[in-house]
Amino acid sequence: MTLNAGSRPFAAHSLRSLAALLLSVSVAACASPSPAPGPRLVPTTTGSPADASASAAGSQSEDPAAAAGSPTQPQPVVYGVDLDTVEAGRFDQGKMWTFEFPPIEYLAETYGFRPDAAWLEKARLGALRIPNCSASFVSPNGLVMTNHHCAREFVTQVSGSGEGLLDNGLVATDLADERAVEDFEADRLIDIVDVTEEVNAALDALPAAQRAEARDGLLEEIESRILAEHGGEDSGHVVEMISLYDGGRTSAYVFRRYTNARLVMAPELQIGFYGGEPDNFSYPRYNLDFAFFRIYDDDGNPLASDPYFAFDDDGLEAGDLIFIVGNPGTTNRLQTVAELEFRRDVSDARVLDLLESRLDVLGAFIEAHPEIAEERDLRNAYFGLSNSLEAYLGQVRGLQDPVIIARRRDTESDFQTAIEADPMLSERYGSLIADMAALQSRKREQASGFGAFLAMTSPEMASSTLHRALIAFQILSARQGGAPADQIEPLMEQLRAVPHQPVELDRALMEARFRDFVDFYGADSQLATAVLQGGSVEARAQAVVSASQLQDSATAAQAMESGSLTIADAALDVVRAYLPQFIQFQQVIGGAFPEEEAIAADLGRARFEVYGTDVPPDATFSLRLADGVVAGYDYNGTVAPPFTTFYGLYDRHHSHEGDEDWALPQRWLDAESELELSTPINFASTADIIGGNSGSPVLDADLEVVGVVFDGNAESLPGDYIYLPDRNRSVTVDSRAILEALDVVYDMDRLVLELLTGELVETEAEADQRR
Repeated sequence: MTLNAGSRPFAAHSLRSLAALLLSVSVAACASPSPAPGPRLVPTTTGSPADASASAAGSQSEDPAAAAGSPTQPQPVVYGVDLDTVEAGRFDQGKMWTFEFPPIEYLAETYGFRPDAAWLEKARLGALRIPNCSASFVSPNGLVMTNHHCAREFVTQVSGSGEGLLDNGLVATDLADERAVEDFEADRLIDIVDVTEEVNAALDALPAAQRAEARDGLLEEIESRILAEHGGEDSGHVVEMISLYDGGRTSAYVFRRYTNARLVMAPELQIGFYGGEPDNFSYPRYNLDFAFFRIYDDDGNPLASDPYFAFDDDGLEAGDLIFIVGNPGTTNRLQTVAELEFRRDVSDARVLDLLESRLDVLGAFIEAHPEIAEERDLRNAYFGLSNSLEAYLGQVRGLQDPVIIARRRDTESDFQTAIEADPMLSERYGSLIADMAALQSRKREQASGFGAFLAMTSPEMASSTLHRALIAFQILSARQGGAPADQIEPLMEQLRAVPHQPVELDRALMEARFRDFVDFYGADSQLATAVLQGGSVEARAQAVVSASQLQDSATAAQAMESGSLTIADAALDVVRAYLPQFIQFQQVIGGAFPEEEAIAADLGRARFEVYGTDVPPDATFSLRLADGVVAGYDYNGTVAPPFTTFYGLYDRHHSHEGDEDWALPQRWLDAESELELSTPINFASTADIIGGNSGSPVLDADLEVVGVVFDGNAESLPGDYIYLPDRNRSVTVDSRAILEALDVVYDMDRLVLELLTGELVETEAEADQRR
């Protein structure tokens, strides 16, 4: 269940995405002392001979890449594979095609299928982007399909006192029972405007050092202009500037945004996340991860939502062509090898450490205080973090596979060779890969900071007391420096917005942060000794929480407003202790941001000049089209079938008797004898997906719904930086299982009628008469 963009909110794949984990703070401080040596960050090579052979061989369906240039250093033999002989596959950089550049000829050559403009328009207009996920219109009456895990927060939101809808499911029997949700947005892409020439012409006229800042201002101007052309801010439209190829191409995406939505149906958590953590990122699967919303118009009526994707009535077979239309969140398949090695050794490895330690804290608190955890929705927070952990584990394992790195090195070598073969390209772009490598070396000097200072202000992973202390320090510094009130007020708003944490959770998260300081800078380092003041991690955290005015949100705001809070506060004492090292870390990493962005943008332009649209751009949480076929695969010495069925669902329940991960809800036990157990429930395909694709419709060539994608297999986790069609599989809820469940288990004939015919009736009784 990895595929919503929000399931990996702490990504550290690049400096730009790493910004979500680092806090930029402008404060005055004395010169920072040199960091004491922390523990060495040594990568561990893992994997298996079988994995290596598969990586080296690539997919049998892909054409070998052109002869590769040799790396500058001879590569060793690993698992019997000479890494110097490893070649990249044709689709290593993926098949997430943009609607600006649809792969018409590729689809015709590969499948004998040539989509026309009308097909592409319907595929674009039927798809939606919702918070952190994808979705689609599946009836002419505003009915929207997505994943259960994309709807979880809304299920909790509409659950009344004592209802427990997350556990018990929501079934809106009649139209009037559909429940309004807040903070919901569904974006339909209605237009794409290519502004590449305008952007590049303006930026090329400027010195390189000024381009990054100028680009931001220029894109804002273009966004405002195009929004005005579509009626302005009150028109229901939004414009988003989409950079492709790291800025090599730029488009303005114009959306029609819908915000009036109601929740129609969500199954029980136990069936929407069937198999729990043990089955997560695995296949074969037996999971009904689906949910339905409905969009209403301004008059309070179901939205007229043509075009939409009708449900298919005959199903798929192995080998059938499918398409996934959705919004993949982020990939980094165009990163250089040096960037990938930095992730392997430093940034991603430290995110793993962070997630593991904070999950331990959250899990212990949830177990000790289940009622408080439910009130604070900590189960959903824990779910998101554990999902991220599993994703990162798979990604780091892939980065530790020397054959995968060798394939990426071959791609990079071919790219460098192509640049050098053209004098004009060579002059402009010839040094970029080496420049990026030098930048990664500079970042490595601050490796300890990546372990100590990640997620300093995360509501789930940071102590609220320390979070407030960091903001309070800035406020006190600003006041001391004579800053006017209007400059201080935004910081005060940030301070008030920090959510309150129970004391026990706050203290445990503070202890975790102090352990980070010790683990990554060393117990005898100036940072650790200044923070702990000779005490233990536990004693110091207890002392700070007990003494600080910043532990309680209301007290903190009052103390700051009244002026009673001083720099002597216990939590501010912690900030002053770590601040010199923190500033030194930020100066290096913050300085690397614009350099890395500039190099990446030039590399993106170079790739586009060399390869054109033959290589898709990295995912940007914007609409893409992915093709594939229904297919099983070899794994663990056996074969994963293309389809699983309800037989397997009930077998899992009975074979794991007493284990809550595979325990079926009572209504499912009651319906066992009535279901057609041979109905396919999940299927695997070769379509290329990533986080953000959750809830994407899976369509046949007629643009009819055959399922809703919800996950990838464990072998697909390295898909952030390489697509391996022989191993990567997307996992989908089969539309036949959705219809069977709605009909037999949930008795939602009203919804079944609408999905099969497009007809909307207001009551279940009326639907019963028509079926």
